[in-house]
Amino acid sequence: MNVTEEDLQDVSQELDLWTGMMTSQFMFSGEKVTVKTYSAQTNSTVGVLVESPLVQSRRLGVFLDFPWNDGANKFSAPFVGTYNMTSNHTTVLDLDEGQHSNIQARITHTLVSSVFITSVGGTPFAISRDSPETHRYSILTKQASPTLSLSIDYSLDSPSSVPEVNDIANESVSSWEAFWSEGGFIDVSTGSTDSRAGELQRRIILSRYLMRVNAAGDLPPQESGLVNNGWYGKFHMEEVWWHLMHWALWNNWALLDPPLSAYQRFLSTSIQRAQVQEGFSMGARWSKMTDPSGRSAPGEINELLIWQQPHPLVFAEYEYRATPSHDTLEKWKDVVIETANWMSVFAWPNASTGFYDLGPPMYVVSEDTSPNVTMNPAFELAYWRLGLQLAETWMMRLDAKVPEAWVDVKKRLAPLPTEDGLYAVYEGIENNFWTDPTYTNDHPAMVGLHGWLPLVPGVNETIAKLTADKVYTTWNISNCWGWDFPMLAMSAARNGEAEKAIEWLLHPLFQFDDVGMPIGGVRVPTPYFPGSGALLYAVAMMAEGWDGSLSPAPGFPADGWNVSTEHISRAL
Repeated sequence: MNVTEEDLQDVSQELDLWTGMMTSQFMFSGEKVTVKTYSAQTNSTVGVLVESPLVQSRRLGVFLDFPWNDGANKFSAPFVGTYNMTSNHTTVLDLDEGQHSNIQARITHTLVSSVFITSVGGTPFAISRDSPETHRYSILTKQASPTLSLSIDYSLDSPSSVPEVNDIANESVSSWEAFWSEGGFIDVSTGSTDSRAGELQRRIILSRYLMRVNAAGDLPPQESGLVNNGWYGKFHMEEVWWHLMHWALWNNWALLDPPLSAYQRFLSTSIQRAQVQEGFSMGARWSKMTDPSGRSAPGEINELLIWQQPHPLVFAEYEYRATPSHDTLEKWKDVVIETANWMSVFAWPNASTGFYDLGPPMYVVSEDTSPNVTMNPAFELAYWRLGLQLAETWMMRLDAKVPEAWVDVKKRLAPLPTEDGLYAVYEGIENNFWTDPTYTNDHPAMVGLHGWLPLVPGVNETIAKLTADKVYTTWNISNCWGWDFPMLAMSAARNGEAEKAIEWLLHPLFQFDDVGMPIGGVRVPTPYFPGSGALLYAVAMMAEGWDGSLSPAPGFPADGWNVSTEHISRAL
């Protein structure tokens, strides 16, 4: 029979963050139904426990439905696929009946050249395809019991067995307990009198949960995480950046494996492949969006962005601060060297000025300038200097010779461009760019000169603050999203404007829904998880401080806020 949500009564659903258990309850046909759902922590298996007299009478079961997805519905979040385009893909059911393992059924789902295997085990059940025209399969118990227990595994290959639901539950409980107990924590609500403290605390806790759920695999996924396919499944450097950066400050290095180690291996493998293909190495260039093999994803802008290039150097520095050992230095050595090599090669010597220039061609962070004329952008120049300094320090820790090219480029890198006493987006930009919406409508990266980034040589603190003040008053903030607001908060915090930092973190346009999902808005699909990672990085920096900060919780106002931290590291 067809059942709609209106046919259910007394509906409730609760997620226990401490155990990872989702409990759903409702009444149907006068009978109570309870569904408990767990997720395995070491494989892609979901455990489902359904309890109701309706199960025993075979009036209630579980169905699996497989959608078609070609990436055409990027902004139709929440979106996992289309269920009525059944002729575009195939599913095949194979029954094992538990003869060789505890797997009773396998469903092979083929979308063009992509093949996925769903393996199902649990209490004895019957499974059947609803009709040849659909990809929906119904599961009903074979036992005279009010309980249906299912383990449903999703993978590229067929496993030999699936874990039992009880084992999945135990693993979920122990893993989440370790996450909350051993990782960092920030309490901004206990003892605070500011009415905004409760909402900020809610965002902190739910963001921690959601980032682990959506971005703690071997390679963090698209910016909408595992919630939907809002980014065509493309692996994003922004997602990696904010995910790993926030974990670095929250003292989760042990818990961060495998993501960090997998990412480091990915970088090292990419370097080796480039060296084999070219026969020599001019360094490793890190693209904005790649697949796990290192190939760049399609996109007209991707290969002209350079701001993400120093990211691995920052990752390496944070791991060394957490585990300052020779093993850590050797682990990241090749990545550090090849990253800095490319940075020194990309910067080209301008014979007329005596400086090394960045670009053209290139795009700035906001991706809204003409790549053919963009040269020496302020943020990228500052980040380049920081990256080369980190690489130089790395070599000195190894008692190794610092390549002369690194030193030369860092020393003679072009000065940051200025216009009327303020930093400019890039050198040669039109002098009225502050009033031209072409340049004031996207990521306001110039506030990152002293905020996201520490104060680096070549950046004047006074000019950086005046530039940030100009951004506050002239930028089209209504067109900002995600990590823009935490970046604005970090700038305000470093500039001694703690109240403004809080205002940016809780800005009306920086929204989180009732379950903590970061809302993308009109610019990007929802959820947009770089917003969550950036929030957590900014809060950690504001609460624990940064290199050179002196007062406790320097990013929070002294009045109305009581901030305590546990296992939180300082930012650069």
